[in-house]
Amino acid sequence: AAVAEEGARRYIAMTSQTDDPERERAHLDFVREITPRWKQLDHRLDEAYLASPHRRALPERYRVLDRKVENRFALYREENLPLQVAEEEMAQQYQKLRGAMTVVYRGQEHTLEQLSGFLKDPERSVRQEAWALVAERMRRDREALEVLFDRLRDLRLRIARNAGFDSFRDYAFRARERFDYGPEDCRRFHEAVVACFVPLTERVMKERQRLLGVEALRPWDLDVDPLRRAPLPEFDRTEDLLGRCEAVFRKVHPEFGDVFRFMRDQGLFDLERRKGKAPGGYQETLDERRWPFIFANVPAADDVRVLLHESGHAFHAVAAREEPLIAYRHAPLEFAEVASMGMELLAAPHFDLIYPSVEHARRASRELLEGVLVPRGMPWIATVDAFQHWLYTHPAHTPEERRRAWLETYRRFNRAVDWTGYEDALAYFWHRQLHIFLAPFYYIEYGVAQLGALQVWLQATRSDSGEAVARYRGALALGGSRPLPQLFEAAGARLAFGAETMAPLAEALGEALARLPYA
Repeated sequence: AAVAEEGARRYIAMTSQTDDPERERAHLDFVREITPRWKQLDHRLDEAYLASPHRRALPERYRVLDRKVENRFALYREENLPLQVAEEEMAQQYQKLRGAMTVVYRGQEHTLEQLSGFLKDPERSVRQEAWALVAERMRRDREALEVLFDRLRDLRLRIARNAGFDSFRDYAFRARERFDYGPEDCRRFHEAVVACFVPLTERVMKERQRLLGVEALRPWDLDVDPLRRAPLPEFDRTEDLLGRCEAVFRKVHPEFGDVFRFMRDQGLFDLERRKGKAPGGYQETLDERRWPFIFANVPAADDVRVLLHESGHAFHAVAAREEPLIAYRHAPLEFAEVASMGMELLAAPHFDLIYPSVEHARRASRELLEGVLVPRGMPWIATVDAFQHWLYTHPAHTPEERRRAWLETYRRFNRAVDWTGYEDALAYFWHRQLHIFLAPFYYIEYGVAQLGALQVWLQATRSDSGEAVARYRGALALGGSRPLPQLFEAAGARLAFGAETMAPLAEALGEALARLPYA
């Protein structure tokens, strides 16, 4: 726990200021010097455990741990340790490239995250100008990102082959401990998204186009209010925003409010936007103290949603903090995201505590539900996952083949936006998805979890919200001590990938959106 917390603290410090050489050095020292040695010692412990004659006599409670240890031991290769260090170093280069990206707009220097705020401007020409500036800034580093990905792909294939796998995809599924589903389930998920969520998305986008009064939806038309009203109010990122969110969490359940207040008192947030700060948001658990920490660097318009989301992760960490086994304090990612996405949806009925205006609260609820679809919802999740399957099942692909595969994959799931004049930007749009560079095959989890979160939401809205919250809390307290299907079941949901589960959820979402019209 102490070693893990030290690594977490160095990672937080590095992402907080990617242009600080000392922070970068400290993080990379941990990656290069401490992590490999830690893995070696961990492997020796795994070996001793697996050889113990008492292993099979352990109670049922330890079956999940046993499976994890057995899998980790089977994947371990001494020769992969320096390769995994190199992979971490390359991933850090992506963070550094993205953290350094700024543009000058209207006489001021902006990070790309800051400039994204202009995509909510009611004036279309402003949105287009801001979007084009971001696209141009990404283009300037395109070659560097292409070369970086080629190096990462080749390195990952070496790691997989060293571990006895023909493809990195198959290795990644094992390394990510996907014991309860495989590539075929992901294929079914992609097909179900096309059948269930893409048609709903197209209906929502058609209505957006009608309300905007435009001939075609363009990439810069997806974040703006369709009635061209001013963006929802922004809040000071310290006490004002935190205080409003605390009130919401207390309404969902008093214990959530207490945890959030503790985090405020302990300063367990970094929410400020600044040059050199890595993009995105995450919750990191400080394992020795068993405290959560929330990091965010997103456009101001996303502050509320991201804080709700990452707080769901934080509540998960705290719910499982009394678990004696550190391995059981962390749930599989597919369920960890149920905690975060579920919290977003459970919080939505209480948005009046964040936005005093009834109109603003309704708009925020509408935008949250629409976010299940666009711009980074179910179709995008399927796009990113399907593209990664292609990337690593065609390991010898050329950059041009990759470009064509991306376009084909994108158009399979996303058919409502007109990219005329910006086809080149679309061809490399995947460069913006940091998971592809930093955490390969980590994205389907959001889709699987979204299905779980929607099932929790459906129970809360259609039957008994108190019971839904109670089951949600009970499932969080299990941490990672149960197999994935049982964690879903504890939350009142079912782990599933096909249209039979997806269709009724898409239908319910469509009905909820119809009850929250923009006009």
